[in-house]
Parts: sequence; C-alpha cells; structure tokens
Amino acid sequence: MNIDLTDTTASRINKALVQGRRAIGSPAVGMVLTLVIVTDEEHAYDALKSADDASREHPSRTLVVIKRVSRSLRDRTSSKLDAEVRVGADAGTGETVVLRLYGEVADHAQSVVLPLLLADAPVVVWWPVNAPLHPAKDPLGALAQRRVTDSYSAEQPIEELTARAETYEPGDTDLAWTRITPWRSMLAAALDQVRCKVLAADVEGEEFNPSVELLAMWLADRLEVPVTRGKSTGPGLTAVRLETDCGPITLDRHDGTLATLSMQGQPDRAVALKRRETSELLAEELRRLDPDDTYASALRFGLDRLSTGGSPAESATTATTATTASGFAATRGTGGAPGATGSPQASARPATPPADGLPGLPASGSGPAAGPAAAPEASAAPSPSAAPAAPRPGATADAAPAGSGAGSTEPGTAPAIGSGSGPVSDTGRGPESGSAAGSSSAARSADRPVAALPPALSPARTGAPPAAGRAADGDGDGETGGTADRPTPARMPPVRKADTL
Repeated sequence: MNIDLTDTTASRINKALVQGRRAIGSPAVGMVLTLVIVTDEEHAYDALKSADDASREHPSRTLVVIKRVSRSLRDRTSSKLDAEVRVGADAGTGETVVLRLYGEVADHAQSVVLPLLLADAPVVVWWPVNAPLHPAKDPLGALAQRRVTDSYSAEQPIEELTARAETYEPGDTDLAWTRITPWRSMLAAALDQVRCKVLAADVEGEEFNPSVELLAMWLADRLEVPVTRGKSTGPGLTAVRLETDCGPITLDRHDGTLATLSMQGQPDRAVALKRRETSELLAEELRRLDPDDTYASALRFGLDRLSTGGSPAESATTATTATTASGFAATRGTGGAPGATGSPQASARPATPPADGLPGLPASGSGPAAGPAAAPEASAAPSPSAAPAAPRPGATADAAPAGSGAGSTEPGTAPAIGSGSGPVSDTGRGPESGSAAGSSSAARSADRPVAALPPALSPARTGAPPAAGRAADGDGDGETGGTADRPTPARMPPVRKADTL
C-alpha cells in the first residue's frame, strides 16, 4: 500500500503510517529498529531495494532521506517536504517512508526524522554514497547507535579509508570491512588446523579496493607480521598467502565465486567465497549494534605502516638492536678489542707508578721483569716511540739513557723512569700495554723536574764484603742488570723526603 503526501509535515506522515497498518490488518508494530538511509535521487532506488531485502531478516522502519537540489533562488529560500509512505508487501516486512526535502529544510533533516523514529528502538544510519567527513558529528549520525558508510563507493576509496581512521568513533563501521568477513573466517579456520608460526603475509586485489587494505591491516594488526599489498585485475580480493614455518597457506579466488585453499601436507580444497550483494552486507551489520573493536583496531593500524610492510614489534626490535650495537661499539672503542691502545679502557686505566726511588732499582714498566725467566726480554731494543727522560740533578754524563732496559747502579746516578720497553710483571699486562704505559710515564717525567735521590753507600761504609764484579744477567751476552749488584735492605739508607734535600 502506497500513500503519497505533498508539502506535508511529520505529524501527517505518522497518521498515514497508522492508517496504512490498519488498512492491511496489522495495527501492531513488530519492528526492531529504525534504519535511516541518507542518499541522493540517483542511488535511492538501489539503496531502498537493499534495505527491503535486509528487512526480511530485521523488520524495521526505513526512512529514506533525499535532499533535492533547488535550482532557482526562490526554491532555495522556501522549504518543502514530500513523503511517500509504503506499508505491506511494498515495504518488505516493515514500513518505508521516502522523504524528499527541498530548500532550507534540507539543511535540518534531523528535525524531520526525529518525530518518525520508533520509540525505544535502536537507530542505524546508512550513507550509501557521499558520507560525511565525520559521521558521528553529523546531525543525523548523532541520533544513531551505529553509523554505516561505504568507502568503496567514494571517488577516492583509499583516501576515504584514511579519513575514516582519523574520525573514527565507537559505533562507526564500513561495508568495505563487511565484505571481507568470509575471508577472515576462512583464514582463521585455516590457522586453527595447524600449529605453525606465521612469518609474513601477502594480500592481492584490485588497486582501488579498500577491502584489500582492510584485510591487510587486519592481518598485520592481529598477527604482528609484515604484510605486502599486491595488485591484481580483480574482481575484488583475489588471493591471500601466509608464510609460516610449516609451509605456505594460500587462499586463491580468481573468478569471484569459488576459492581454493592450499595448505602444506593437505590436499587442495574448494571453498565458497562468492561476492555478496549489498543487502547481505547490510543485514550482517544490523545483526550487531555494539561497537566493532576489531574493525577499529585494524582501521587504526595505518596505511602508512602497511606500505612499508613493518610491524610495531619488528620496529621496536630493530631499534633495540641498533641501540645495543652502538652502545657495544662505544664500549669497545676504536681499538677493536677491550683494553687495546686507544680504547676508552686503556686511556682511563692509570699508568703504572714509578719505583720508590731506590738506587739501582729500575722503574715499573721500564726494566727487566723479576725472575730469571723474564731476564732475556730485558735486553730488547728500546721502543722508538719512547722519548728519553730528562737527566736528573746529580746524574753523571755516562748515565744510561731512558729506555735502555737496565737500571744504573753507579754512585750519584738515578735510574730512568718510564723507559717504555720490556714487559711488566707486577701488573699482569702484556708487553704492548706495558710499552704504552711506559711511554706515557716517560712523557710525564720529561715535563716536570724530579728531585735527586741520595747516592748508594759504598761497601766500605756498610761493612759488607765488596762484590767481585757485576753479575751477568744470565743470557750470556755479558750485560748487567741481574740481582747480584742490587743492595740488600740492610744496605739501603734511610729515605728522605725530596723537599728536605
């Protein structure tokens, strides 16, 4: 039954609805929600047909809002409302009211729709085309619990999907997301059959199809793996490939009706993945009126992150690895191995202090090592990089130069400090580090004056028998430097401070 109303009001429309229900013999209202469709004249027929088919599953009152364009200035300043009321078989299992708004009333559609809403029933607003930038803040969208858009019908679907992510509010949804429900169900069922770890994913589909991007973002968000977005000739989604440690899992559909599921170690299976009509998509969205958290998480994943094929976990791991590597390189220094010359550890480690200034005793790191085993190394040539130490007050002209490797025991002479040649036995470092420490000590000793040390006592004054001669160092070359000519503790004079000399 159809009732046409011209230049009418919301009150007359309500009266026409009651009259139509009585005429068909069903005065009771058995509808579960109010569906508001905001469209233009061009797409009104297709949208209304889809709503009528969906009402067989969800009996509802459908309000179609069509904003007519006024051509003349007089029509734009005047307000007019035309309505068409459909009940019975012409309206499916519910009621349909087609509202055509002219003039200024087109800018206040919510004032016309509000009196026609079912009492104590949820409200769903659907924009088949030309959805607002922020559906939740639209005057009609503010009346609804669920707001349904369709990014596929936009002129630039990918940009439309990005705008939906920026203005998302709980209760928003998109038919591009509804179209991939069978794909998500099939992929989840396939992963439930195997115990494998997903390493990467690849999604192929039409170039300007937002459903392909949504499926790729859903996989990347839920699996936390890199996902590649491929292009194909369609129709719609064509293939999804999951790389796992047990082998690839492929869901391929090239004809838009039948898909093939391939898994490692199992025979190929044909599954039904037919492209669904808009009425089926709308009926699915009307089954749940609570916010879709899964859609929100996938939508907010971001197309920019999808294009790089990265994930938050991989990016965090990469950043941590880079930070650890740079810190380890800084710790090792430029010398490569820890403790090498030029490394922070070698420069921070203090040089070996010189000897206590006893006559005839070489400085630490400059003379031969203690013990007969290290005596042959004491005769090595001095390091060319080591600078000779400045002569001390009271030293004779024939005193041994710094770096000679043997301390002088002549009366009136002082041993050289920091010659820089030969190993160091008391610090545990090798010859290389000993040379570096000796060179550093020699450079410091040349910069500051060193107080003269008292001469060694002669054997006559100490009462000890004179030595028959200098003992050889044990290597057969006749050089001195052994322990035979070193004074014993009893022969050592008392040490006086340098400032008292």
